[in-house]
Amino acid sequence: MSLGDATARPHDDPTENDAFAQLLLRSDLVSPEALEFAREVEQRTGASLDQVLISEGLLDSESLLIAEAEAWGVLPIDLDAVKFDDVLVRGQDDAGQRFLAENWLPIKRDNDNRVFVATAREPSPARAERIRDAIGAEPRFVATTSWNIKNACLRLFRSEIADSAANELWRQNPAMSARITFSRGQKVGAAIGALILVSLAIVWPVQTVIGFMTLVSLVFLAGTSFKFVVAMLGARYDVVERVSRAEVVALSDRELPRYTVLVPVFREANIVAQLIKNLGGLDYPTEKLEVLILIEEEDHETRDAVLASSPPPHFRIVTIPKGQPQTKPRACNVGLYFATGDYLVIYDAEDTPDPDQLKKAVVAFERGGTETVCVQAALNYFNDTENVLTRMFTLEYSYWFDYMLAGLDVANLPIPLGGTSNHFRTAALLELGGWDPYNVTEDADLGIRASALGYRVGVINSTTMEEANTSVPNFVRQRSRWIKGYMQTSLVHARQPLALIREVGMKRFASFVLLIAGTPLTFLGVIPAYVLTAITLLVPRELVEPYFPVWVLWLTLLNFVIGNMVMIYLSMMGPYKRGSFHLVLWALLNPVYWLLHSWASYKGLWQLITKPHYWEKTEHGLTKQDAHG
Repeated sequence: MSLGDATARPHDDPTENDAFAQLLLRSDLVSPEALEFAREVEQRTGASLDQVLISEGLLDSESLLIAEAEAWGVLPIDLDAVKFDDVLVRGQDDAGQRFLAENWLPIKRDNDNRVFVATAREPSPARAERIRDAIGAEPRFVATTSWNIKNACLRLFRSEIADSAANELWRQNPAMSARITFSRGQKVGAAIGALILVSLAIVWPVQTVIGFMTLVSLVFLAGTSFKFVVAMLGARYDVVERVSRAEVVALSDRELPRYTVLVPVFREANIVAQLIKNLGGLDYPTEKLEVLILIEEEDHETRDAVLASSPPPHFRIVTIPKGQPQTKPRACNVGLYFATGDYLVIYDAEDTPDPDQLKKAVVAFERGGTETVCVQAALNYFNDTENVLTRMFTLEYSYWFDYMLAGLDVANLPIPLGGTSNHFRTAALLELGGWDPYNVTEDADLGIRASALGYRVGVINSTTMEEANTSVPNFVRQRSRWIKGYMQTSLVHARQPLALIREVGMKRFASFVLLIAGTPLTFLGVIPAYVLTAITLLVPRELVEPYFPVWVLWLTLLNFVIGNMVMIYLSMMGPYKRGSFHLVLWALLNPVYWLLHSWASYKGLWQLITKPHYWEKTEHGLTKQDAHG
């Protein structure tokens, strides 16, 4: 049961005949005024009448089910109380995907060898014939809802769905999966490299140290110089995919595609009420919008908090079956399995996206054509002035999203996606194999895989507000995971470097090396560079020179100073597009901020060796500032 088998789901046939509408009136399930309003929404959006009634809160699912059952001349059924015939259920090819796509599910045989079949759509003669051919018996229909069929499939195919979410990419393309941290070739290469380095250190200790220090300083300078050049390129442009307000207003609700929002949450009971409020502000027809809240099976507290918040009808909880690795991308793969949208976006629990972000993404996808697999919205922080750390956080993200990503886009270089506000073509995402659940920066990895297949990742002029980290320990946990993930991504795509060069070209390959591999190496070099700086400035020359060439220390210091000046300048650039001029001078603290990154990088390196797939959770809801002012 693969994720890729669940590609295009046909839109459900609407139940919009006059007879059904009259039944609703006769049963006093809706008022004439409510029905008239529903008809108007139906005409405006192109959604079916039953979808409108549910999404607008005019009718609950249970009442609608009873009405539909009466209209179809069958009985309703509660699938939660049903004992399924496992042989019958699993007797279909690609059973789970077929049942989800076609909105029916076999239950069991009766004494006359007929098969009870739960259906979420009217059992027309043509539909009955198709199902009869599939099950090889006469169907005996009972009525249910689409969501009840989805929940039943999740229970029935629980182990298959969990396994597919965790291992499908590994089975399809093991070389592109981070399930194995170090390949055999990488282990052999590392062992040979270590042996050579130790041998050189024994025979020529001074020269080896000189070479190592020179290499560290050059890597640092190359990484910062690359970011400077790309950011300067991005500074020449406003956001590449600029979508105007007029283009958004011109969109017709009837022509808008169906959209799925995935929200993976884990131990977020304290903020889910605000999450529901935030996502409820999206300016998109609810009839064409589904919000899937992905909750781990054992996370009862978060589930209870969601239910207590009385989410709107288009919000649904998807229970993530227990399994390993327990990571955000694995949860997202389960959500992808059930997604019905033509487009799909990821949001984190603390996110507040611009209301028109989905519509801007639709315009960008239409403009970019089929080669555009993803558009990334910018991230910024509502608590930017809470303390020194949140200020540095905001400076970093401002330069990254407003300049760095724009520069990468202009230069047609691979864009490492952020972990949230990524908008995808669902079919293309399935083609890519979804997310790698063993990679703790699955977003960056997916951006590289998309580039390798010739897809483009764009950037749109929309912002999602988040909560910046307020505590140093929480920051280090978060950044150690991110840096470890960059290391994982580097190792995965370095397994076949020649193939990657052939697929993406030398320019994109160089960008990958400098950005994805170079970032962890740069951070790892910060603490040694600080130590060398201290030696250069504080230790008397006459004490150093007998053992080590002073010119090497000064050259290293010069590279380090230049690199830091570059990053301070880039951090100062960040606030200008967003008008946050009060943050500019805080960029002078960037060298201290990078010390925290270096600390996190060594923690990430240790975890890469000891527990590579461990998801270091970032705590949310720690801020004392209100997201809405």
